[in-house]
Amino acid sequence: MKLNRKTTVIVLLLMSLTFSSYKIAATLYQTKTGTVSFSSDAPLEIIKASSNKLAGILSSEKKSFAFVVPMKSFDGFGKPLQRDHFNENYIESDKYPNAKFEGKIIEDIDFSKDGNYKVRAKGKFSIHGVEESKTIKCDLTIKGKEIKIRSKFSVMLEDHGIKIPSVVNQKIAEKIVVSINLSLLPR
Repeated sequence: MKLNRKTTVIVLLLMSLTFSSYKIAATLYQTKTGTVSFSSDAPLEIIKASSNKLAGILSSEKKSFAFVVPMKSFDGFGKPLQRDHFNENYIESDKYPNAKFEGKIIEDIDFSKDGNYKVRAKGKFSIHGVEESKTIKCDLTIKGKEIKIRSKFSVMLEDHGIKIPSVVNQKIAEKIVVSINLSLLPR
């Protein structure tokens, strides 16, 4: 699946900002088809959606990363109206088209050795135009030239200025659970 032009430009911009002083080498890994899913488990309704348009880059040398996902790429809502409300009323996808996370891996890792690692990714997480410092626990697996990353974390809607009207507050959870699953290959 192809990324739209605007998303591709944003990913390239994030990459150039993150790695502006970095020479392109075999220590850069990228993905264009990572998966992000979220779940809102409220008393009256469960809302789930996912996207396979998570794109990003990781520098094994600097342990830095930048990832972006277009908000309109999420599918799987239980009802078509849920998707419309998600994009128009809550996330405001036309105004804030992407969620972003960029930062560094805290732990030291030897990316040349195969293995499973528990790491923390610390950086700036941005959604709905609001940036927040966040540390996310991840399972990182290195096998050959491939790096796989899996993580599950929570996002509080109020931390990102997403307001839920009282008429639907029993249908949308205040805390959203986000899962990521991606595979990176040398660039």
